[in-house]
Amino acid sequence: MSNERFQKLEKLKFANKATVDKDLNEKSNLNISKKTSKRPSNQLKGSLLGWYSVLSTQSLKQNQLYFFSMFNEPLVIYKDKDSVVKCIKDLCPHRGASFRGGKITNEGELVCPYHGARYTSKGECSNLDRITCNHIVDTNYDNYAKKIHLYQYPCIEKGDYIYIYYTGKAKTNLTEFNIDSKIEETVPESYGFSTSEYAYEEVTVDFKADWSRIIENHLDILHIFWVHGDTIPDKDVSKNVITSFDQEIIREQSQIESKYNHKDKSKGEFITIKFIPPGRVVIYKGTPETARYVQILDHIPLANNRARVIVRHYRKFLKNKLITKLIMFKQLQHKIFYKVFKEDYLILRTQTFNQQMGYIEKDNVKLLGEDKMVQYYWDWLQNALNKDKPWDLHPMKVNTNSIHEDSDMLYPPENPKLAKKNIRSIQFNLLLRSLFPIGGILLILL
Repeated sequence: MSNERFQKLEKLKFANKATVDKDLNEKSNLNISKKTSKRPSNQLKGSLLGWYSVLSTQSLKQNQLYFFSMFNEPLVIYKDKDSVVKCIKDLCPHRGASFRGGKITNEGELVCPYHGARYTSKGECSNLDRITCNHIVDTNYDNYAKKIHLYQYPCIEKGDYIYIYYTGKAKTNLTEFNIDSKIEETVPESYGFSTSEYAYEEVTVDFKADWSRIIENHLDILHIFWVHGDTIPDKDVSKNVITSFDQEIIREQSQIESKYNHKDKSKGEFITIKFIPPGRVVIYKGTPETARYVQILDHIPLANNRARVIVRHYRKFLKNKLITKLIMFKQLQHKIFYKVFKEDYLILRTQTFNQQMGYIEKDNVKLLGEDKMVQYYWDWLQNALNKDKPWDLHPMKVNTNSIHEDSDMLYPPENPKLAKKNIRSIQFNLLLRSLFPIGGILLILL
């Protein structure tokens, strides 16, 4: 192929990508009109900008930099010398380098890998301190350094989660943020759950798929019979036993709740699902006070076609750490988690493709009565997209470098390394257990 023809094909590819990204930012799956209709008093509210759970506390170690993005904007989370969490824009204000390859010193200073610029922290609600490239020979350095600060977002650690207040406009001074919602309204306890009564297992999963499609998937409880019936260890969940349910939907300004009850009244409730904007899904059975297990899924919009989900299963049973370790409960739970999301992955990627191609429109898809919660979710999303326009805050251009596209894909199903490591751990532990009785027999014989 000639060089001239190759360049023409590349230009065509980028032009098509730009068109797809523009359509993705502007359309919902049902091609709903961008005119926002009058909303009833019980219509779900909540912005696409605000508090997001972006990281588990146990996933962030001291002196570690955690890189991720929100709506295309690259960010970094770390702990300062007082173990206070910080979220900053991944941009050194000296020469515009990333902090990838940088470090946190024992004194809690953030060090840029390009010229050694150091930033110290003054506290949760103050600026990060001035640049300290003391080795640079510049007579005007002190005056220059006093004016240089990192851009950051409010960041709070609460209930074993790390939350950021994302607005798309990082600031050099946290006191300049107008936070219009309380973090206390975001934690699981605010929904009635007492997490201190539970133990939990957790995984983080990555998808190269549309963020909103993943939320839709987790609001659709009935697909588990078809897609995950052979994976979920529940005899009442499979293609062979699928049955119809009575569905009750409660729409409030702060959440949508869908409760599924068996048609056979004696069996009672099957499951309850809540959607809490902007990206949390809560699944349980019974009431928040009595539920034996609770699943919380936090969806993080990394970028177009890239999303991360924190999956946490709380349980009131098998809380003894020794017993759970002996039966390899954590590893077996992780195996199920990874397999379930791998089963969803092809569906999510093909739905994303069909959405971007404009195939999923009113004339092409027909929602059923059981899809009401999905429809209510898409109604909210379209209104929120029209109002907040989060994808317009840091739009990717056709020639934007792709450094973040793959480097942040750390978890299954997109990156299978952890799933393979988990399988090896199960195999090693089984082998180790099998050696104990063999060793005992050999001791007796010898």
